[in-house]
Amino acid sequence: MLFTLPDHDTLYQALCAKDPSYEGQAFVGVSSTGIFCKFTCPARKPLQKNCTFYDTIHACLEAGYRPCKRCDPTGMGLDENVAMKTLYDAMMADPQRKWQEGDIAAMGLDLSTVRRQFKRHFGMTFLELARLTRLRHGFTHLAQGGKVSDAQYEAGFESASAFRDTFAKVTGLAPSQLMQKGVMSIDWIDTPLGPMVAIADDSNLHLLEFVDRKGLAREVEKLYKGCKGQIGFGRPAVMDRLTTQLTEYFTGNRALFDIPIVMHGTEFTKSVWRQLQQIPAGKTMSYGELAKTIGQPTASRAVARANGTNQIAIVIPCHRVIGADGTLTGYAGGLWRKQKLIETELKYR
Repeated sequence: MLFTLPDHDTLYQALCAKDPSYEGQAFVGVSSTGIFCKFTCPARKPLQKNCTFYDTIHACLEAGYRPCKRCDPTGMGLDENVAMKTLYDAMMADPQRKWQEGDIAAMGLDLSTVRRQFKRHFGMTFLELARLTRLRHGFTHLAQGGKVSDAQYEAGFESASAFRDTFAKVTGLAPSQLMQKGVMSIDWIDTPLGPMVAIADDSNLHLLEFVDRKGLAREVEKLYKGCKGQIGFGRPAVMDRLTTQLTEYFTGNRALFDIPIVMHGTEFTKSVWRQLQQIPAGKTMSYGELAKTIGQPTASRAVARANGTNQIAIVIPCHRVIGADGTLTGYAGGLWRKQKLIETELKYR
């Protein structure tokens, strides 16, 4: 079972006591400052009437709170969390293993705590992450010319049908629909914020999305139809270049991407996407401000829709657009990722 927050008075007492047992289990949003904190934050404790308690970072961000710079509630990394690091290292040591809740409990770890910690850090549970990791292993096997039945075995799925269903759910295509060599190539790219799917031709990038992005399958299907089914496994030079630049971006060594891209959209959406690329790393802009920059100040809603249909994440930085009041707004890759991307880019100011 997931952790259930106690009543407001109990939570406020725990906050005043800086109770470490709530670490990763509960957060406080402070209406007078607009920030949210961990219970162990060293800052002066707020008045009870200004406190709202949440059970996830995602909920805090959804409510419009910014992370506290002193206690850094979103900054916990794997190395700082023994349970997460232990599980993550075990998964990477045996990526084909089919993990069960019993395996986690057998390691002496609390299931609800682990679930929340992985959900906060990766935007998915450990079991979901392990399943995607296994899928990636099968994807790689197929890309090397292997059979679906063998890929299913390599990925640790119980049946070929289960593997095909999961593969199709993520990519929008059955393994049999992908060629060994096509006009476009599809591959998997790992990042600190989770795996991404990329599609490129020999010269240009057409799609870059997080694997768990809502609507990814639909975007891949549109590209598949657009090139008449000519999508195959492979990694053209532009994709290798993209992988290198993403690594440089996340390590603080690249603020700008110079990857050639193809935009699939109307002239209006393309104008919005081009303007997104003009927002400097480390800066943000509201939808209304973005509408003004393209000469259509009354089109903020249309701009928001165009922003949401961007299918080349990070390279076309739709994450740099926020609400007029400074709060984070919808991001198909998850608000936790939007927050992380904005935090990553603060070093480029």
